[in-house]
Amino acid sequence: MEDVLDLYEEPADEKNPIVCFDEKPYQLIDDIREPLPVIPGESGKEDYTYKRNGTRNLFVMLAPQLGWRHVKVTDHRTSRDCAEILRELVDVHFPDAEKIRIVCDNLNTHKGASLYERFPAEEAHRIYKKLEFHYTPKHASWLNMAEIEIRVLGKQCIDRRIGNQDKLKEEIAIWELERNLQGVLINWQFTTKKAREKFRKHYDRLTN
Repeated sequence: MEDVLDLYEEPADEKNPIVCFDEKPYQLIDDIREPLPVIPGESGKEDYTYKRNGTRNLFVMLAPQLGWRHVKVTDHRTSRDCAEILRELVDVHFPDAEKIRIVCDNLNTHKGASLYERFPAEEAHRIYKKLEFHYTPKHASWLNMAEIEIRVLGKQCIDRRIGNQDKLKEEIAIWELERNLQGVLINWQFTTKKAREKFRKHYDRLTN
């Protein structure tokens, strides 16, 4: 916990960005009947029946100190998918970074091994050298600021019926662009000092 919190307290550094990383499944749901449009004085109406079009995965990346986020829609969230995302972080989003410090949970795909499963050893090693993993404790994924961004994404963009992947990508891309242009930051206030005060009994238990 303190490792992650100490990281959040460091000043913004474009050469060594902090990137919070997480995933979210999303169910594609299409209308069977065309919804009634919104008219003045009344809300829109949609039929209670709908069609399921499968589930997609959203990889959510957030550089909370830089006001940057990116959401990648994929069919799956396998170790190979994760490896592709990590290479994209290194080569596309932060090509000039010396080290990308990734905050994530302990899911088995969030490991350097995923790179070696996907790419030849030399390529995997090249990518891995640019990454530094910081894991949230078990049952404490709330320490990952990407979860905050996922909740905002849900409320502002995808908390409604979206029936196909192309539409999902389009809607998320518009939302993402607007947030990035605004440079929206995360006002994180839970520090290591506050953690020691809040969880004092647990610290005491460790030292007794």
